[in-house]
Amino acid sequence: MTLEYWYMLPVSILVATTAMASGVEGATFFAPIFILVLGLPPEVAIGVGLITEVFGFASGLFAYARKRLIDYQIGAHLLLVTVPVALLGTWLATGIPADILKTILGVGLFAVALSFLRAPDHGDMALSNTAIDADYGPGKGQTKLVTAAGEEIRYTVCNKNEGRLISGIGALFMGMISTGLGEMNGFFLLQRCRVPSKVAVATSVLIVAVTALVASVGHFYAFLQQGPEVLNTVYSLIIFTIPGVIIGGQLGSVVSSRISQNALMRGLGVLFVMVAGLTLGEVLL
Repeated sequence: MTLEYWYMLPVSILVATTAMASGVEGATFFAPIFILVLGLPPEVAIGVGLITEVFGFASGLFAYARKRLIDYQIGAHLLLVTVPVALLGTWLATGIPADILKTILGVGLFAVALSFLRAPDHGDMALSNTAIDADYGPGKGQTKLVTAAGEEIRYTVCNKNEGRLISGIGALFMGMISTGLGEMNGFFLLQRCRVPSKVAVATSVLIVAVTALVASVGHFYAFLQQGPEVLNTVYSLIIFTIPGVIIGGQLGSVVSSRISQNALMRGLGVLFVMVAGLTLGEVLL
């Protein structure tokens, strides 16, 4: 273990702050950084990104649990699919050639960028939440959550089989390229199922955190098989990235309340288009 990656501490703080402020999976940022900037093999970059992401999402998960915004029933329902499928993706990634893995990552980043550029703005989300409240008044809705603040939230989770399929696809890509599950969860819970946004985000954090934890264990097991040189690189990175994301995770909640979410998501969309282009360009050149 060395200190050569010391600069990843401030980088990790910045990445985690941005990720928590926008709700984006941290590994979506880390994997391209590790590949394009540090020149790491894709399978190592993806695995270290997932390991780092687990610690960043843990603080967010704790915060949402304290607010009682997590729908544990639908969370467990989807985790039954996402956990084994993410492990499958992890196993598949170990046998995929590096250039193909980079190509998959580049295409995945383009898809993530598109989801950001097409994301509903704050006003549209507020109107959606108002419509859901009107549909599920007192006595209506199969699910009722009472938050720590005493707010009663009612809604009905629909199309559960479709949700398993959609989240399963996201989990497969998370295991393979470290990203995709959060975006697919958002599509199902917010757009297909019309779950109130605060509950959808909190529940997605639970699903992503647990699935990323299991997938990162799978990647770490693969690192053990590759020998001490790879493990040395992993340890040299995470001693800086893990503290960074823990700090950034706390800063993200402050930043999110002070900037326009719509502008942030559009900016990230443009950024990921550029990163995806660089990733694919590295394969072609």
